[in-house]
Amino acid sequence: MNPADTAFVLVSAALVMLMTPGLALFYGGMVRSKNVLATIMQNFILLGVVGVQWALFGYSLAFGPDVGHLIGSLDWVGLNGVGLEPFKAYSETIPHQTFMIYQAMFAIITPALITGAWAERMKFSAFLVFMVLWATLVYDPVAHWVWGDGGWLKNLGALDFAGGTVVHINAGIAALAAALVMGRRHGFGTEAFIPHNLPMTILGAGLLWFGWFGFNAGSALAAGALASSAFTATHLATCAAVLSWVGAEWFHRGKPTTLGAASGAVAGLVAVTPAAGYVGPMSAILIGLGAGIVCYLAVLAKVKLGYDDSLDVVGVHCIGGIWGALATGLFATKAVNAAGGDGLFFGNPGQLGIQALAVLATLIFSFVVSWVLLKLIDATMGLRVTTEDEVAGLDLAEHQEAGYSL
Repeated sequence: MNPADTAFVLVSAALVMLMTPGLALFYGGMVRSKNVLATIMQNFILLGVVGVQWALFGYSLAFGPDVGHLIGSLDWVGLNGVGLEPFKAYSETIPHQTFMIYQAMFAIITPALITGAWAERMKFSAFLVFMVLWATLVYDPVAHWVWGDGGWLKNLGALDFAGGTVVHINAGIAALAAALVMGRRHGFGTEAFIPHNLPMTILGAGLLWFGWFGFNAGSALAAGALASSAFTATHLATCAAVLSWVGAEWFHRGKPTTLGAASGAVAGLVAVTPAAGYVGPMSAILIGLGAGIVCYLAVLAKVKLGYDDSLDVVGVHCIGGIWGALATGLFATKAVNAAGGDGLFFGNPGQLGIQALAVLATLIFSFVVSWVLLKLIDATMGLRVTTEDEVAGLDLAEHQEAGYSL
């Protein structure tokens, strides 16, 4: 047991917890004013919903004793056996319960990311049902594959330091399934859907950037050199992505925007997440520069492809996560983390192939299961509010509230 490591991971858990309200503000500012509270509520409520699911059985499924390299057993249901002594498969210096609550914050924010895809049109009741099912049937298995003791992708040597596959690709491709199943918002393509409060979005992006240090540096699970390296890589990649997104936007549209800067920051954070504990500072800058450009182009492609991903979850999280996971296979080096691996540029082209397999497996599994869940819920209770409620706004229709009294 190491008190410094325990304190570091607990503080990191608090930082990751703050990311979910930060995401709520980030998304809330981008919708129209009649949907601001509904958008924030769908994020905030997941602190309760997934928090309880995780304690009851989610943690056991994700990190419990391995069953067939695909899922954890139910041995730790109700946190049975998750005590205050270290569980050496995950850390020798912090309590098992500390690791559990740190991972709970990842489990909470991952489904919250998806909410941006269906913003302004999903029923709150259907949302709750889908989130519990998705957390159980999609997030928990993928987390076990990549991070669980015995998970098949972990056994293959897939590198995902803090959630490129588990969090961002997983949520991003589920967002695409949601956008396709639910269809476009009323007026999409004919009305201008203008963000109603960009200062709120910038504040949310700042909180995400701040909390992300707990997300990435905290994944070292110890207050040491690796945490410092991951912290540095996280910040530099994000700085670079802000510049490349704004630069691409300025070149393409003639004006740099605050929304572009915020989106670039999140794109950089997403892309560096799988690589943070495996790459050096200059590699992190290259990853960030690539993320800003790739994700900007992906957001532009949404318009041409015609699907209504309200807040660009696919373009930023799915595409950014794919780039980050593959870039890990390019830039990873054992000089940064001896427990990791070398990537293509450090003499090991096989790592890139392993990363590509992890990406493909996550894309297929998450998309198919998410699609089936959405279709089942739509057939039984319906996914969307009525057209009348959508026009009136979800704040009033679903929650009988108004975000502003002017």
